[in-house]
Amino acid sequence: MKHKDFYRIYVCLLIVFLICSAVTYKQIFKDKEIIVSPLPNFLTAFANNQVSTLNLWSPFFDFFKEATNKIPVISAKSALVYDLTYERVLFSKNPSRKLPMASLTKIMTAIVAIESGNVDDKYSVFSENLVGENSMGLSIGETLTLKELLYGLILTSGNDAAETLAGNFPKGRVQFIIAMNNKAKALGLKDTHFTNPTGLEGDGDQYTTAYDLLVVTNYALQSSLFKEVAGTFIYNIPYSENHKAFYLENETNLISSYPGVFGVKDGYTPEAGLCLVTYFNYKGHKIIGVILGSDNRRQEMKDLLDYGLKLQGINPPPHE
Repeated sequence: MKHKDFYRIYVCLLIVFLICSAVTYKQIFKDKEIIVSPLPNFLTAFANNQVSTLNLWSPFFDFFKEATNKIPVISAKSALVYDLTYERVLFSKNPSRKLPMASLTKIMTAIVAIESGNVDDKYSVFSENLVGENSMGLSIGETLTLKELLYGLILTSGNDAAETLAGNFPKGRVQFIIAMNNKAKALGLKDTHFTNPTGLEGDGDQYTTAYDLLVVTNYALQSSLFKEVAGTFIYNIPYSENHKAFYLENETNLISSYPGVFGVKDGYTPEAGLCLVTYFNYKGHKIIGVILGSDNRRQEMKDLLDYGLKLQGINPPPHE
């Protein structure tokens, strides 16, 4: 090969190298795309401050089949009963159907409040916090702790408690609702959206699915504080110089009528119908049941829990 030909080849290779280097430089330094994450943007801490740790739990849909037990017929538009211990679906009806959730919203409200505060943080009650029919009985000017408000939020489904928690969020109510939606994304939920912290109708498109509520509830139960509050039947908050005394009783009456039930939350609006999420722990089986759009949520949840136990060869506990 002649010297001149070698030189031409060398120049051509150098030009190609410089062009490739320029493209790479432009992408890395001008576009600032140094590292491309394999995760969707909403699952990165940079884009979603609710992603403190990656917690993507997805129920394993292993349907438990057994022919000798009659499958319950229920009025609920959607339902899902899942055995967490053995990772089995015990009952399923339209689990991915998007439906309004009423006060089941408050499970997510509790999650965001717990993760953004401390149990003894003080929250002030303002006039705009006193909304809706269900309330724990707050008055303007009172100050309560996060823990006290959580009992009012879950036991009596206090809309005033929900709005007080949201209104005292560091960046305000709007940012609290954004945090609710960000937490849903951080949990990998694609069919849940929040427009308020209460579940009341009238201010937007708020919906979920039985499947998503199973994931949300399982996540909430990892919090010892949520689990304690949701499993309490009666709670008294004594009078203090900051607020009146409160007597709070859990509206999810399966706690007192079905042994092994430890709460979690009920809800109702004319739009959503009767809704219920139940956590049940009996003879080594930890079960979450979800009902949306029912005409008789408590009886249907009892029927589903009975059915789920019988499927696995367990006699249900005597109950009312």
